[in-house]
Amino acid sequence: AFALLPIDIPLAKTPHGYLQATDLRRAAINRLTQANKTYRQLRKNATNKKKHELRVMTYNVHSCIGMDGNLSPERIARVINQYAPDVILLQEHDVGRNRTDGVDQAQHIAYILAMDCHFHPAMHYAEEKYGNAILTHLPMRIVKTGILPRLKHKVNSEYRGALWVAIEVDDKEVQLINTHLGLKRRERMKQVEMLLGTEWLANGLCSDPVILGGDFNALPSSKVCKKLNNYLHDAQSTMKGHIPVGTFYRKFPKVCIDHIYLSSNIDVLNIQVPRTKMVQMASDHLPLIVDLSI
Repeated sequence: AFALLPIDIPLAKTPHGYLQATDLRRAAINRLTQANKTYRQLRKNATNKKKHELRVMTYNVHSCIGMDGNLSPERIARVINQYAPDVILLQEHDVGRNRTDGVDQAQHIAYILAMDCHFHPAMHYAEEKYGNAILTHLPMRIVKTGILPRLKHKVNSEYRGALWVAIEVDDKEVQLINTHLGLKRRERMKQVEMLLGTEWLANGLCSDPVILGGDFNALPSSKVCKKLNNYLHDAQSTMKGHIPVGTFYRKFPKVCIDHIYLSSNIDVLNIQVPRTKMVQMASDHLPLIVDLSI
Protein backbone atom coordinates (compact mmCIF):
# COMPACT_ATOMS: atom_id res chain seq x y z
CA ALA A 1 0.00 0.00 0.00
CA PHE A 2 1.07 3.61 -0.42
CA ALA A 3 -0.12 7.13 0.39
CA LEU A 4 0.19 10.13 -1.94
CA LEU A 5 0.43 13.40 0.00
CA PRO A 6 1.25 17.01 -0.90
CA ILE A 7 4.93 17.75 -0.31
CA ASP A 8 4.18 20.37 2.37
CA ILE A 9 2.20 17.98 4.62
CA PRO A 10 4.76 16.21 6.82
CA LEU A 11 3.69 13.13 8.75
CA ALA A 12 4.78 12.75 12.35
CA LYS A 13 6.76 9.61 13.17
CA THR A 14 4.42 6.92 14.42
CA PRO A 15 5.35 4.74 17.43
CA HIS A 16 4.49 1.57 15.53
CA GLY A 17 6.74 2.44 12.55
CA TYR A 18 4.03 2.35 9.87
CA LEU A 19 0.97 4.35 8.84
CA GLN A 20 -2.50 3.56 9.99
CA ALA A 21 -5.74 5.16 8.79
CA THR A 22 -5.89 7.13 12.06
CA ASP A 23 -2.43 8.57 11.37
CA LEU A 24 -3.56 9.87 7.97
CA ARG A 25 -6.75 11.24 9.47
CA ARG A 26 -4.81 13.03 12.20
CA ALA A 27 -2.40 14.53 9.65
CA ALA A 28 -5.30 15.73 7.52
CA ILE A 29 -7.06 17.37 10.48
CA ASN A 30 -3.83 19.06 11.61
CA ARG A 31 -3.23 20.36 8.09
CA LEU A 32 -6.77 21.66 7.68
CA THR A 33 -6.62 23.35 11.08
CA GLN A 34 -3.31 25.01 10.19
CA ALA A 35 -4.62 26.05 6.76
CA ASN A 36 -7.66 27.63 8.39
CA LYS A 37 -5.44 29.59 10.79
CA THR A 38 -3.26 30.71 7.87
CA TYR A 39 -6.31 31.78 5.87
CA ARG A 40 -7.70 33.76 8.82
CA GLN A 41 -4.33 35.44 9.31
CA LEU A 42 -4.13 36.37 5.61
CA ARG A 43 -7.62 37.84 5.79
CA LYS A 44 -6.65 39.73 8.94
CA ASN A 45 -3.52 41.09 7.26
CA ALA A 46 -5.57 42.17 4.23
CA THR A 47 -8.07 43.92 6.47
CA ASN A 48 -5.31 45.66 8.43
CA LYS A 49 -3.45 46.75 5.31
CA LYS A 50 -2.94 50.49 5.29
CA LYS A 51 -4.36 52.65 2.56
CA HIS A 52 -2.40 52.63 -0.71
CA GLU A 53 -0.40 49.52 0.20
CA LEU A 54 0.00 46.82 -2.42
CA ARG A 55 1.64 43.40 -2.59
CA VAL A 56 2.99 42.52 -6.05
CA MET A 57 4.44 39.18 -7.14
CA THR A 58 6.34 38.44 -10.35
CA TYR A 59 6.69 34.76 -11.16
CA ASN A 60 7.99 32.83 -14.17
CA VAL A 61 6.01 29.59 -13.91
CA HIS A 62 7.83 27.54 -16.58
CA SER A 63 4.55 26.45 -18.21
CA CYS A 64 3.58 25.02 -14.77
CA ILE A 65 6.10 22.19 -15.28
CA GLY A 66 8.01 21.71 -12.04
CA MET A 67 11.56 20.60 -11.32
CA ASP A 68 10.19 17.11 -10.74
CA GLY A 69 8.86 17.07 -14.31
CA ASN A 70 5.24 17.15 -13.15
CA LEU A 71 2.71 19.43 -14.82
CA SER A 72 0.63 21.19 -12.14
CA PRO A 73 -1.06 24.59 -12.51
CA GLU A 74 -2.72 23.74 -9.17
CA ARG A 75 0.68 23.67 -7.47
CA ILE A 76 1.53 27.09 -8.91
CA ALA A 77 -1.81 28.37 -7.56
CA ARG A 78 -0.97 26.95 -4.13
CA VAL A 79 2.40 28.74 -4.15
CA ILE A 80 0.74 32.02 -5.07
CA ASN A 81 -2.04 31.59 -2.52
CA GLN A 82 0.44 31.09 0.34
CA TYR A 83 1.69 34.67 -0.04
CA ALA A 84 -1.64 36.43 -0.77
CA PRO A 85 -0.44 38.95 -3.39
CA ASP A 86 -2.82 41.64 -4.66
CA VAL A 87 -1.33 41.50 -8.16
CA ILE A 88 0.57 38.68 -9.88
CA LEU A 89 2.73 39.17 -12.98
CA LEU A 90 3.14 35.74 -14.58
CA GLN A 91 5.45 34.70 -17.41
CA GLU A 92 5.69 31.51 -19.53
CA HIS A 93 2.04 30.51 -19.56
CA ASP A 94 0.64 27.93 -21.98
CA VAL A 95 -2.87 28.17 -23.40
CA GLY A 96 -4.28 25.31 -25.45
CA ARG A 97 -0.87 23.67 -26.01
CA ASN A 98 -0.59 19.93 -26.55
CA ARG A 99 2.52 19.70 -24.35
CA THR A 100 0.50 20.89 -21.33
CA ASP A 101 -2.76 19.02 -21.96
CA GLY A 102 -4.44 21.92 -23.78
CA VAL A 103 -5.22 23.77 -20.54
CA ASP A 104 -5.69 27.55 -20.41
CA GLN A 105 -3.22 27.86 -17.56
CA ALA A 106 -3.76 31.56 -16.86
CA GLN A 107 -7.53 31.26 -16.59
CA HIS A 108 -7.29 28.03 -14.61
CA ILE A 109 -5.00 29.58 -11.99
CA ALA A 110 -7.13 32.73 -11.89
CA TYR A 111 -10.22 30.58 -11.31
CA ILE A 112 -8.58 28.75 -8.39
CA LEU A 113 -7.48 32.06 -6.83
CA ALA A 114 -10.83 33.80 -7.53
CA MET A 115 -9.06 36.59 -9.44
CA ASP A 116 -9.52 38.38 -12.74
CA CYS A 117 -7.00 37.65 -15.46
CA HIS A 118 -5.63 39.21 -18.63
CA PHE A 119 -3.42 37.02 -20.85
CA HIS A 120 -1.29 38.15 -23.79
CA PRO A 121 0.20 35.58 -26.18
CA ALA A 122 3.72 36.43 -27.30
CA MET A 123 3.66 33.34 -29.52
CA HIS A 124 0.63 31.99 -31.36
CA TYR A 125 0.72 28.78 -33.42
CA ALA A 126 -2.73 27.74 -34.69
CA GLU A 127 -4.70 27.16 -31.46
CA GLU A 128 -1.61 27.05 -29.24
CA LYS A 129 -0.54 30.15 -27.34
CA TYR A 130 2.32 31.08 -24.99
CA GLY A 131 2.89 34.32 -23.13
CA ASN A 132 2.33 36.49 -20.07
CA ALA A 133 -0.60 37.15 -17.75
CA ILE A 134 -1.63 39.54 -14.99
CA LEU A 135 -3.97 38.40 -12.21
CA THR A 136 -5.57 40.53 -9.50
CA HIS A 137 -8.60 40.82 -7.23
CA LEU A 138 -8.55 44.61 -7.72
CA PRO A 139 -10.46 46.53 -10.41
CA MET A 140 -8.41 46.21 -13.59
CA ARG A 141 -8.62 47.41 -17.18
CA ILE A 142 -6.34 46.48 -20.04
CA VAL A 143 -4.47 49.38 -21.66
CA LYS A 144 -2.13 47.83 -24.22
CA THR A 145 -0.50 44.62 -25.38
CA GLY A 146 2.32 44.24 -27.87
CA ILE A 147 5.20 42.23 -29.28
CA LEU A 148 8.75 43.39 -28.56
CA PRO A 149 11.47 43.55 -31.26
CA ARG A 150 13.64 40.54 -32.13
CA LEU A 151 17.06 40.31 -33.75
CA LYS A 152 16.27 39.96 -37.45
CA HIS A 153 19.03 37.46 -38.19
CA LYS A 154 17.91 35.19 -35.32
CA VAL A 155 14.89 33.72 -37.08
CA ASN A 156 14.40 30.99 -34.46
CA SER A 157 14.47 33.30 -31.44
CA GLU A 158 11.32 33.38 -29.32
CA TYR A 159 8.84 36.19 -29.68
CA ARG A 160 8.61 38.32 -26.54
CA GLY A 161 5.74 40.51 -25.45
CA ALA A 162 4.46 42.98 -22.89
CA LEU A 163 1.10 43.46 -21.21
CA TRP A 164 -0.02 46.78 -19.68
CA VAL A 165 -3.00 47.14 -17.35
CA ALA A 166 -4.28 49.84 -15.01
CA ILE A 167 -5.51 48.81 -11.56
CA GLU A 168 -7.31 50.75 -8.84
CA VAL A 169 -5.63 50.86 -5.44
CA ASP A 170 -8.02 52.67 -3.12
CA ASP A 171 -8.50 56.03 -4.88
CA LYS A 172 -5.39 55.80 -7.07
CA GLU A 173 -4.84 54.25 -10.48
CA VAL A 174 -1.59 52.34 -10.86
CA GLN A 175 -0.04 51.43 -14.22
CA LEU A 176 1.43 47.90 -14.37
CA ILE A 177 3.48 46.41 -17.20
CA ASN A 178 4.45 42.74 -17.28
CA THR A 179 7.16 41.54 -19.67
CA HIS A 180 9.59 38.74 -20.48
CA LEU A 181 12.74 39.79 -22.33
CA GLY A 182 14.89 37.78 -24.74
CA LEU A 183 18.01 35.71 -24.17
CA LYS A 184 20.45 37.81 -26.24
CA ARG A 185 21.96 41.05 -24.87
CA ARG A 186 21.41 43.07 -28.05
CA GLU A 187 17.85 41.80 -28.27
CA ARG A 188 17.13 42.76 -24.64
CA MET A 189 18.50 46.26 -25.22
CA LYS A 190 16.22 46.78 -28.23
CA GLN A 191 13.27 45.54 -26.20
CA VAL A 192 14.03 47.83 -23.26
CA GLU A 193 14.43 50.80 -25.59
CA MET A 194 10.95 50.09 -26.94
CA LEU A 195 9.52 49.78 -23.42
CA LEU A 196 11.08 53.11 -22.49
CA GLY A 197 9.69 54.75 -25.63
CA THR A 198 6.44 56.52 -26.41
CA GLU A 199 4.49 53.31 -26.99
CA TRP A 200 4.92 52.23 -23.38
CA LEU A 201 6.55 54.00 -20.41
CA ALA A 202 6.90 57.37 -22.15
CA ASN A 203 3.28 57.21 -23.33
CA GLY A 204 1.17 60.05 -21.95
CA LEU A 205 -1.28 57.52 -20.50
CA CYS A 206 1.48 55.86 -18.46
CA SER A 207 1.54 58.41 -15.66
CA ASP A 208 2.90 57.72 -12.18
CA PRO A 209 2.62 55.55 -10.20
CA VAL A 210 4.13 52.91 -12.49
CA ILE A 211 5.27 49.33 -11.88
CA LEU A 212 7.26 47.37 -14.48
CA GLY A 213 7.98 43.73 -13.64
CA GLY A 214 8.81 40.38 -15.09
CA ASP A 215 11.63 38.11 -16.20
CA PHE A 216 14.29 40.36 -17.73
CA ASN A 217 16.95 37.63 -18.26
CA ALA A 218 19.44 40.25 -17.06
CA LEU A 219 21.48 40.80 -13.90
CA PRO A 220 21.23 44.06 -11.89
CA SER A 221 24.75 44.97 -13.13
CA SER A 222 23.82 44.56 -16.82
CA LYS A 223 23.51 47.46 -19.28
CA VAL A 224 19.80 46.69 -19.68
CA CYS A 225 19.11 47.03 -15.93
CA LYS A 226 21.31 50.11 -15.63
CA LYS A 227 19.37 51.74 -18.47
CA LEU A 228 16.07 50.97 -16.74
CA ASN A 229 17.45 52.38 -13.48
CA ASN A 230 17.84 55.76 -15.17
CA TYR A 231 14.04 55.99 -15.27
CA LEU A 232 12.77 53.64 -12.55
CA HIS A 233 14.25 52.02 -9.46
CA ASP A 234 14.73 48.29 -8.92
CA ALA A 235 12.95 47.19 -5.73
CA GLN A 236 15.64 44.69 -4.73
CA SER A 237 18.57 47.00 -5.45
CA THR A 238 17.24 50.12 -3.74
CA MET A 239 15.59 48.88 -0.54
CA LYS A 240 17.80 49.88 2.40
CA GLY A 241 19.35 46.98 4.25
CA HIS A 242 18.25 44.42 1.65
CA ILE A 243 20.72 42.26 -0.26
CA PRO A 244 19.29 41.22 -3.66
CA VAL A 245 18.28 37.56 -3.69
CA GLY A 246 18.59 35.23 -6.69
CA THR A 247 15.42 34.02 -8.37
CA PHE A 248 16.72 31.59 -11.01
CA TYR A 249 19.24 28.79 -11.38
CA ARG A 250 17.25 25.62 -11.45
CA LYS A 251 17.36 23.87 -8.07
CA PHE A 252 19.85 26.32 -6.57
CA PRO A 253 18.64 29.86 -7.38
CA LYS A 254 21.58 32.25 -7.41
CA VAL A 255 20.89 34.48 -10.41
CA CYS A 256 18.77 37.61 -9.98
CA ILE A 257 17.00 38.04 -13.34
CA ASP A 258 13.40 38.63 -12.20
CA HIS A 259 12.85 42.27 -11.28
CA ILE A 260 10.20 44.76 -10.22
CA TYR A 261 10.89 48.37 -11.23
CA LEU A 262 9.04 51.28 -9.63
CA SER A 263 8.45 54.96 -10.23
CA SER A 264 9.85 57.38 -7.64
CA ASN A 265 6.56 57.84 -5.76
CA ILE A 266 6.41 54.17 -4.72
CA ASP A 267 8.23 53.01 -1.59
CA VAL A 268 9.31 49.43 -0.87
CA LEU A 269 8.17 48.16 2.53
CA ASN A 270 9.31 44.54 2.35
CA ILE A 271 10.73 41.95 -0.07
CA GLN A 272 10.39 38.17 -0.09
CA VAL A 273 11.90 35.48 -2.29
CA PRO A 274 10.45 32.31 -0.74
CA ARG A 275 12.45 29.08 -0.98
CA THR A 276 10.26 26.41 0.60
CA LYS A 277 10.46 22.87 -0.78
CA MET A 278 7.22 23.30 -2.68
CA VAL A 279 8.30 26.64 -4.16
CA GLN A 280 11.63 25.21 -5.29
CA MET A 281 9.84 22.27 -6.90
CA ALA A 282 7.01 24.20 -8.61
CA SER A 283 9.09 26.06 -11.26
CA ASP A 284 12.68 26.79 -12.31
CA HIS A 285 12.17 30.34 -10.98
CA LEU A 286 11.32 31.56 -7.49
CA PRO A 287 8.61 34.21 -7.08
CA LEU A 288 9.72 37.73 -6.19
CA ILE A 289 7.24 39.44 -3.84
CA VAL A 290 7.35 43.11 -2.88
CA ASP A 291 5.15 45.06 -0.46
CA LEU A 292 4.70 48.61 -1.69
CA SER A 293 3.38 51.91 -0.46
CA ILE A 294 1.95 53.97 -3.29
